[in-house]
Amino acid sequence: MSPTGPAASDFPALSAQGHVTFLGAGPGDPGLLTLRAVEALASADVLVAEPDVLGVVRCHARAGVSTPELTVVDAQSTPAGVPVLRDAANLVMEAAKGGRRVVRAVSGDPGLDGNAGAEMLACATAGIPFEVVPGVANAVGVPAYAGVPLRDAQGTDVRFVDARTASDRCWSEVGASDATAVISTSLDSVASAAGELVSAGRKPDTPLTVTVAGTTTRQRTWTATLGTIAQVLKQAKVLPSPEGHQPVIAVVGERSSAAQRDQLAWFESKPLFGWKVLVPRTKEQAASLSDQLRSYGAVPHEVPTIAVEPPRTPQQMERAVKGLVTGRYEWIAFTSVNAVKAVREKFEEYGLDARAFAGIKVAAVGEQTAAALVDFGVKPDLVPSGEQSAAGLLEDWPPYDPVFDPIDRVFLPRADIATETLVAGLIELGWEVDDVTAYRTVRASPPPADTREAIKGGGFDAVLFTSSSTVRNLVGIAGKPHNVTVIACIGPATAKTAEEHGLRVDVLSPEPTVHKLAAALAEFGAQRREAAKEAGDPVTRPSERRPGARRRRTTT
Repeated sequence: MSPTGPAASDFPALSAQGHVTFLGAGPGDPGLLTLRAVEALASADVLVAEPDVLGVVRCHARAGVSTPELTVVDAQSTPAGVPVLRDAANLVMEAAKGGRRVVRAVSGDPGLDGNAGAEMLACATAGIPFEVVPGVANAVGVPAYAGVPLRDAQGTDVRFVDARTASDRCWSEVGASDATAVISTSLDSVASAAGELVSAGRKPDTPLTVTVAGTTTRQRTWTATLGTIAQVLKQAKVLPSPEGHQPVIAVVGERSSAAQRDQLAWFESKPLFGWKVLVPRTKEQAASLSDQLRSYGAVPHEVPTIAVEPPRTPQQMERAVKGLVTGRYEWIAFTSVNAVKAVREKFEEYGLDARAFAGIKVAAVGEQTAAALVDFGVKPDLVPSGEQSAAGLLEDWPPYDPVFDPIDRVFLPRADIATETLVAGLIELGWEVDDVTAYRTVRASPPPADTREAIKGGGFDAVLFTSSSTVRNLVGIAGKPHNVTVIACIGPATAKTAEEHGLRVDVLSPEPTVHKLAAALAEFGAQRREAAKEAGDPVTRPSERRPGARRRRTTT
């Protein structure tokens, strides 16, 4: 139950009548959704969301939730071809009257959305129960991510202005004051808003910051003054542009000075800010790695290079699992997450669970494999203390001792293409090994055409290679990465394979783990950023060095 009170579904009468949650999705960063928002989304039957926030909230909704598409009305009369969505209220009311739980998601905060206010009134008039889940308002969240504090210890007044609806009186009052002004407008209208303030009395040299795509990895901020903003945007080749209708947040006042932004721009100064990083792994394998890359400001893009299939003949695996239950083995060693998955699936097929591991020692080659075992309900007895590899596992593996080890056999479920390093090492330590093919690895299908084009054309800023096979398979299914793309490899063997395929290796992980590899790439990005700043050059992404990249800059 939510700490804010019982949900509508807790009361049968209300549940039958339907319920609406007006939810603020924030400025764009999915991490800014509140806990209550995530809770409401998880129980929604219908999700009615603006197109620009659907991607932020959809991942938290349950499978099968209905997401009706909003109808575009009178698109011809709207500025810059931006469609107006008018039928949200009808969709909300229809679903709620049908007894369904509806989430109505809007950008920013619903209390600052005029349409949401009208829809709340319609619910109240119709007797439909509703609640409001506040979100981070765009006018507050975007300056915070741009490194622009709105108030200081002296308590500077803050005025919020929507340039689309501001009256002459509003401009006059804000222009005549010394308050910090936070203006919601569009990229091609910001110079006009600046002119309104100057005409009303603000000095032309008053500092101004303009932020587009705030709180997302596409965020970009320009620092200028009221009198120079038009020139700054023109010199940056931002305007004129067909993207001029993009919404921006402009902050006017001393708090937005360039000196402060240099110190406080925490978001845009992340080491991999805005970098598109190719991760040649499945979403399941890359989950924690992608989260780490996002923490550095990157935009990870997972592309599977291998597909996992069952062994051609399952009898060997079946005998081994039965032997596991009947006490044939002293140890079982897992060398990958896929091996854990294969054994788990076989267990479930036989109606077994983690209790079947009782009395058997379990080894995992590394942290991710160990985590997969813990998720299965098994805590491994051995994880390498040093290098997370077959060699590292052998370093810590105890030799067979006939006095203390009643059984001398090890069950090793693994891929059909696995190397013999671990088997040979275990035999040398005195163990008998049942080396069983638990799954086969085959080359994955090619990624979509636009991804292949981005790989070959320099659309990615970096690619992380976690094994020699990922190098061979990626080049085989998608082509060779462009020479502007930063190549990061997990170890010397992978780097050698990359070089054999004509790739320049820029980053080599100090340790053979995916997280150390990501950290090494972040360090490379930080050094590259500092070098550009020291040279007085603009900080750019590697992909912006390719021909034509600057021309498309605002759309990447």
